[in-house]
Amino acid sequence: MSQFSTALLLKTKTVAIRDVVCNGECRHKSDEECAHKTSLVYPYRGVFMRHVGRNDTVAEANQMLFFNAGQGYRISHPVDGGDACIDLSIDQALLAELAPRDQVQAGELFGFKRQRRRIDPRAQALVALLRHGLRRGAAETLEAETLALTLVHRSLGERTSHAAGASAGRQKLVDRAKLVLSSDLARRWTLADIATEVGVSPVYLTQVFQQVEAIPLYRYQLRLRLARALDLLAEYEDLTALGLDLGFSSHSHFTSSFRQTYGQTPAEFQRATRLRA
Repeated sequence: MSQFSTALLLKTKTVAIRDVVCNGECRHKSDEECAHKTSLVYPYRGVFMRHVGRNDTVAEANQMLFFNAGQGYRISHPVDGGDACIDLSIDQALLAELAPRDQVQAGELFGFKRQRRRIDPRAQALVALLRHGLRRGAAETLEAETLALTLVHRSLGERTSHAAGASAGRQKLVDRAKLVLSSDLARRWTLADIATEVGVSPVYLTQVFQQVEAIPLYRYQLRLRLARALDLLAEYEDLTALGLDLGFSSHSHFTSSFRQTYGQTPAEFQRATRLRA
């Protein structure tokens, strides 16, 4: 059974935020668990699979997962390294106000129709700001609550998130490609390498991935690397080393990619999180 730890970062009448870390020792499906409250889960490190009935979802830093109240699920870790997530629970009345009606399932218990949505870089940055600020004990309650509501609103927005829409077969193919990328973020994968791993041609892989995720495969990998950088910025003094450790060819490559994605350089983001301390 995988071992995990949970740290309560914030609890108010509006929102509860927990940092959940799992070592991923259990590679097979866990025993079934049941969510007691609907929450939004944001993986920020590693990868895992969430199984709901016959529906399998790859959970990594480009995704947000819905854990619906009363819904059974199982967890597995097909890739070494475990995972870490922010679990965010919003007051149900506020969540119902934030959630577009077409995303909410019918029934007495409030819940979402889909298992996941892909989030944009700004949402990833908000997850990092919340976690770093609350971990350091620096973010004030009002600030953290506001950031959390902004994050949820952005995660559910049609312009800032994306719900996969494809056949089950194509989704499974894309999920296999995601697991390949997540197995070694620093590796400079070639398209042929990934296509060989998942057993299709490079042309077919690029076409299907674009259809399912609405962004190119290379950009998806870049966002995974940069999300890992958001996680590690608080631990690195040498940002050149961080970029190289994540597979970027140089400090300038890392800095320009980070700035283009998040609107500021790694050093500026690092200073912003430390100023909150």
